[in-house]
Amino acid sequence: MKVTKKIEQLENSSIKLTVTIGKKDVAQGYSDVVTKYAKNIQMPGFRKGKVPVSVLERKYGDALKQDAASEIIENALETVFAEFDKEKSENRPLPYAQPELSELPVLDTAKDLTFSVTYDVWPKVEVTDLSGIEVTEPQVKVSDADLKEELESIRERNAMVLDKKDDEPVAKDDIVTVNYSELDDTGNEIEGSKRQDYVFTAGSGQNIYKFDDDIIGMKKGETKDIEKKYKKDFEDKDLAGTTKKLRVSVTAVKIRNLPDLDDELAQDVNEKYKTLDDMKADIKKNMEASAANKVKELKTNDLIKKLIEKYPFALPKSMVQMELDSRWRMMAQQFQTTPEQLEKMVTASGQTKETMLTQWTGDTEEMLKGRIIVESLLKARDIAVTPEEIEAHYAKLAEGAGVSVEEVKKYYADPRQKEYLIDDAKEQKLYDQLFAEVKVVKGEKKSLKDLFANA
Repeated sequence: MKVTKKIEQLENSSIKLTVTIGKKDVAQGYSDVVTKYAKNIQMPGFRKGKVPVSVLERKYGDALKQDAASEIIENALETVFAEFDKEKSENRPLPYAQPELSELPVLDTAKDLTFSVTYDVWPKVEVTDLSGIEVTEPQVKVSDADLKEELESIRERNAMVLDKKDDEPVAKDDIVTVNYSELDDTGNEIEGSKRQDYVFTAGSGQNIYKFDDDIIGMKKGETKDIEKKYKKDFEDKDLAGTTKKLRVSVTAVKIRNLPDLDDELAQDVNEKYKTLDDMKADIKKNMEASAANKVKELKTNDLIKKLIEKYPFALPKSMVQMELDSRWRMMAQQFQTTPEQLEKMVTASGQTKETMLTQWTGDTEEMLKGRIIVESLLKARDIAVTPEEIEAHYAKLAEGAGVSVEEVKKYYADPRQKEYLIDDAKEQKLYDQLFAEVKVVKGEKKSLKDLFANA
């Protein structure tokens, strides 16, 4: 089928494609449809496949023309889009953007057939100039305090939890199991407020009613009525400005027996450590690597944000909607439910799916724009990686994970995983180029804790 086409650029990365099909192909397309119907239709007085075309046209003339027009249009679009795919044209429709026919044309076998469709395409952005872009690099140094805090966390994770004696009172940092409920003004339990076998660490504040201080000194088996008054600016809005009466029973008290920070602990943590100093050196090295990766991530985010500001472009609505739908499905998977059931859960909590998607739209659009800019730069700069660079990438991953290069290669033996690795290596190569071309200024000094505070 020979066709002529005209392309008109529209807003929001959409195009209008106008296609004209020559009358010879129109006539042939109509004839093919009529022949197909004639072979399959059954009509009173005629055997199957023996209905004359003239009879079909008299009885189903308009319907035949509509069906023929639809089929001719479909075939024409397949031809055009196949050409676009072969040419890798920027006018190819997005895979999830269904072309919309503006109007079904009237078919006349003696005339050319012209129709128009609109659809979304991949947004076009050209990053040609990096001048004036300034990227901030936070200044971070792993301190002795950071190392000490990590070592204490290791002690916590390797602590033995032992039962306290029944006559020993609850103290700060004890692991406590309690039953509790709210009481009404007459001292009776409020229905539905009872909670059993609630476990938390005394002094951590990790309980809804914040009765840590009130249970200090209680013993296993003891019950106590507590009255709590909450300030108007209390973090829990449901409790803010209220007074609650609670009945708390301590059912178990345990204590953490922290191990000494010595060579024996280091050997228990990992057999590769022979001494405590070995473990400290390795931990500091990993913390410095984590800090460097986080700083590069923040620099990258800052760079992408500046590029989005300097080279604004609109996203097609279908692309944004597809990404939002994908996030919704991922959220359903995290809750181990279906997207439909998730919507019911959200509605029951007083929200709506539409409200949540609206809240997500802003950061979703920024993420997509960043992705498109990166893809355009990779293509424009023809970024590729050599086998030697992939080997270096393997080694870097192995070092960061504390495993052998062979183990990393085994993980990436799957072709799809290997493709992810190659794409990541290309991106890292691109960012190294970009950081060398933009102005990188030193940012404020941050502690390791502050660096990861909003991660």
